[in-house]
This record gives sequence, structure tokens and C-alpha cells, in this order.
Amino acid sequence: MASMDGTVVMVTGAASGLGQAVATGLAREGALVVVVGRTTARADEAMKDIRRLVPAALLEPLACDLSVQSSVRTAAAEFLSRHDRLDVLVNAAGVFRKERQVTPDGLELTFATNVMAYFLLTSLLLGALQKAAVTGPESRTADRSAAAQRTSRIVNIASKYGNTRLNFDDLQTAKGRYSYLRSTPPTMLARVLLTQEFAERLQGTGVVANAVHPGLVKNTSLLQDVGGPFRWVTNAFGAPAEKAADTALWLATSTEAAAVSGKLWAKRTELPTPGMGSDAEARKRLWDACSRLAGQP
Repeated sequence: MASMDGTVVMVTGAASGLGQAVATGLAREGALVVVVGRTTARADEAMKDIRRLVPAALLEPLACDLSVQSSVRTAAAEFLSRHDRLDVLVNAAGVFRKERQVTPDGLELTFATNVMAYFLLTSLLLGALQKAAVTGPESRTADRSAAAQRTSRIVNIASKYGNTRLNFDDLQTAKGRYSYLRSTPPTMLARVLLTQEFAERLQGTGVVANAVHPGLVKNTSLLQDVGGPFRWVTNAFGAPAEKAADTALWLATSTEAAAVSGKLWAKRTELPTPGMGSDAEARKRLWDACSRLAGQP
């Protein structure tokens, strides 16, 4: 990994699991890491965990309930009051829920957290990402390559989505019997599509966007609500979070990934995006739906 001295990065879902492993890896490389947790207490606790592994870590807490749009807007505004540039945004937060829940915005919780939060937070921070792409890291980063200095990164944790398709008449799983097997896989496809759309819209700005399939991650709190055989299989056969974080860290830091955008990756290898994952019309429809639900023009 290239040195991240002088860079400012933000990691959502950093309170535990994969997000915390990514935050730890970026802190180890010298970045100032904004650690996003649902509450300040959770962010503070995560920072203690990171500092046990990286005592000299440069960390800042940021509280944000990513399922609530007002909280996302407040968190983005707080970040921008501290920093005018953002070199790397890693969207790693996510939920699995056995039962359907509705947020204060009237959105289904899984869709709100797994899709709308990625869309809204990234949109609100685009100006800071674009500024970082123009200005490059601060003076401590003389050892970073020119290519990396001119590129800021969006890294979205997603997943291979199989034969999943988005039902644009039921994006929030309101019809029929709710289950995490119906609600969650489409959100992974949606993350891939949003990554592609961000990449297209950001061409020429110096900001690149990529998605990552980390595979099964063991001992993650993400599956706490699910339990059962799926959680057992994940813990039995999944990779430790530190290993699963490798490709996300590579995309966030490497010079090789500086010029690549709009792709889905696993084990530092580009994956195909079959079916709806290669449908340009679908990603534009999803973008329009997210814009409408976020109250954006």
C-alpha cells in the first residue's frame, strides 16, 4: 500500500467488523481516519479498538445514524465544518434484518441504510472529494506517486448479486412476505449500480468509484439479527475481517487503482457484472429513484 500520510479519509460502519478493519488499515498507513459510528459513544469505542492495534493512529469520531436522512445530512455538514477535502470515502455500513422496519423518513430500513445512505452521503461529500482530487494530499505525502495524489476514491462495499434484479415497483420490499433474503440481495446490486453511475458522472473530475465484494466475513455483527444457518456458515467459512478488507484497502490506496472506476472487485481482480448489473438504464432509474427519495433535484 502507498503511504496515506496527509490524507483525510472517512469510513462508515467503522464501529466493528469489516469497516473497522478498513479503518485500521488506513490509519496504519498514516491517514487521518474519520470513524463513523451510529453514536459518538460507538465511534469512540471503535477508536479505542483501532488504537490498540495502531497506537499512533490519527482518528476523529463522527456520529451518524445512516438509516435517517437528517442524521446523514448533519454528519456530512459536521465533517465539512472540519475539513474542506476528502481523499477517500469508504461506504462499509450495512444491515440485515429479519423483519421489516420503517425509518423516520418512511423508508424500509434495509433499503434506507444499504442504498440511500450510500447515495446521499456520497452526494453530499462530492465537493470535498473533488477538491482533494485537485489539490492532492497535504505536504507530508511526498512519497506518494503523482497519479495517486491527483485521485480521490469512493469505495463501496457491495457483493456479487447472482441473478438478483431490482423490482422498481417494490424497491422497499413492501409487497409480499418480507425476509432478508428478499430485501438484502437487491441492495447489493443497487450498490454496484450506484457505483457505476457515480463513476460515469465523475469522469474527468479525478474522483474514481469502485465496489468491492469482500466475500464472507466471520464474526461480524452485521448478521446479529439474522442468526441461524447463514450466520453459522459465515462464521465457519468466512475470512477474518482483516483479510477481507484487503481489496477495499487496495482500491483506497494503490497507484494501480488510481485510474480505474465503475468496477466490481474481489481479491484485487475485476469481476463481471452480469444481468441487471450491466444495464445502464437500470442504474439511471435507480439514481432517479434515490434522488426523489432524498428530495434532491
